[in-house]
Amino acid sequence: MSNHTMSAFDADLSRIRSEVIDMGDQVEKAVRGAVAALTKRDLDAAETLIRLDAEIDTRQREIETNVVETIARRQPFAVDLRELVGAFHVVNALERIGDLAKSICKRVVIMEGPPPAKLLRGIQRVSIPVLRQLGLVLDSYAERDAAKALCVWSSDKEIDDAHGSLLRELLTHMMEDPRNIVFCTHLLFCSKNLERMGDHTTNIAESVHYMVAGQRLSGDRPKAEDLSFLCLRSLAGARSPARA
Repeated sequence: MSNHTMSAFDADLSRIRSEVIDMGDQVEKAVRGAVAALTKRDLDAAETLIRLDAEIDTRQREIETNVVETIARRQPFAVDLRELVGAFHVVNALERIGDLAKSICKRVVIMEGPPPAKLLRGIQRVSIPVLRQLGLVLDSYAERDAAKALCVWSSDKEIDDAHGSLLRELLTHMMEDPRNIVFCTHLLFCSKNLERMGDHTTNIAESVHYMVAGQRLSGDRPKAEDLSFLCLRSLAGARSPARA
């Protein structure tokens, strides 16, 4: 490969890295905005973020196209190929996180009145580690830091625990008064969306670690039990006629 060709390839890689980092910043702002719109019940902000999700989708498609064209044109191998494939996987996960933020905003728009402050504090307890992990995994990509990626991959249980704690609170409110069921269900799905964001950050961490270290993370990442189905099943059982 000539010096000119290598220089052009380096420019392609640099551009794609920059585009991925910019998309990550945009997605992180969308998640922060969605949480703020929910906790403050800001309908205008929620509707704005719903519309802006199309920009995230467009950016994902553009980056994926650039990655495919660069692979076809440059035929990279080893670390360069891992970087391009990693970028492809990272933007896919980022787009899904953006979709989950949009889903939270849609819930904000259709909610009838603000939920109790206590339950909103529960949402914040879930969102804090999600945003921390998202910021850390974006740093790991920008800095090519496999250790940070491993830290994110190993810390998903904290998000699961916060999610499970909130679901138990929501279940209690629903069982105490059926009038709480509608808004608690909205919050249940919002919390689940945040928990899924945590899963996608760990997927990004796996891609970054492989991209940098050339080794896939082995074993199952620490994971708490998903209580969503159990909570809904318990609620249904509480409302069904007593068995003889």
